[in-house]
Amino acid sequence: MAMALPLLPTTVVGSYPQPDWLVNREVLAKNLVPRVRMREIWRIPEDVLEQAQDDATLLAIRDMERAGIDIITDGEIRRESYSNRFALALEGVDVDRPAEVIGRTGKPTLVPRVVGPIRRLRPVEVRDVTFLRAHTDRMIKITLPGPFTLSMQAKDEYYGDPEALAMAYAEVVAEEARDLKAAGADVIQLDEPWLQARPEQAKRFGVKAINRALEGVAGPTVVHLCFGYAAIVSDKPTGYSFLPQLADSTADQISIEAAQPRLDLGVLRDLSNKTIMLGVLDLGSEEVETPELVAQRLRAGLRHVAPERLVAAPDCGMKYLPRARAFAKLKALAEGAAIVRRELGG
Repeated sequence: MAMALPLLPTTVVGSYPQPDWLVNREVLAKNLVPRVRMREIWRIPEDVLEQAQDDATLLAIRDMERAGIDIITDGEIRRESYSNRFALALEGVDVDRPAEVIGRTGKPTLVPRVVGPIRRLRPVEVRDVTFLRAHTDRMIKITLPGPFTLSMQAKDEYYGDPEALAMAYAEVVAEEARDLKAAGADVIQLDEPWLQARPEQAKRFGVKAINRALEGVAGPTVVHLCFGYAAIVSDKPTGYSFLPQLADSTADQISIEAAQPRLDLGVLRDLSNKTIMLGVLDLGSEEVETPELVAQRLRAGLRHVAPERLVAAPDCGMKYLPRARAFAKLKALAEGAAIVRRELGG
């Protein structure tokens, strides 16, 4: 049984740095976040890659435990990106002849082509969950790319309608999420950064797709929004173009980045029916936050959110950080949350 959670629990958004012996971080850094396969990032031969990924996942688990994080993930160590591992495992997707589109950063990027009905051939991340569950007594979370974001990261040559494509992705995400819960995941998180990047389309069918993807999925469930990895996007707005609408979603928690963009936390009042997973680690800064700075950012959140509805987290995934810096920031996160917890008498 997983350990009970304290007041103001800490978690990660999803990813943790992959070791240098596992991936070529120079290749990772010089490319945009991959939507198609990027086999060249792996340093390990294919026949022993899974074993190496298991070993690296154990390192990530132990780092999160040593740092004092309450709800951990597998670090997404087996993934080339947060989304492509799941996206490319689906039927109806041509991964060998990708299309080129303008990505979220305004640069050309290769994406898979949707050439037939989107179907899930098999569970994609169930082994990830069972491995994680077998190696920790903490609460565990697994992340999935959300249906809206998946639909924005593909070239539709079959459905002919953006909403229909998003709802097709929602069906397979729901299937996967239910299997992940059955395999032992405590928390399911949908990563939906493209809600922010394509707000007009998001307002039309973003919440509808999310609700379908979470249908039949026992809580806690999370939707994560961000402005992009700090290593790739440095100039971030101070407000979200799509956020209050998520009050109508069936997700229990909404995850936002707030530290690097210096977000006006008054927006949290629009989500008074949700638990807030608040980003209090600036991943764009090489400086490691002090526990007191983390505590200060949490206190700012508590001016708008009750402590029972606040979860402390980094702004975004930590994939692009040096491992030592990521660990130090997570340790500060746990210690900062403990400061505020003591102040609240929890």
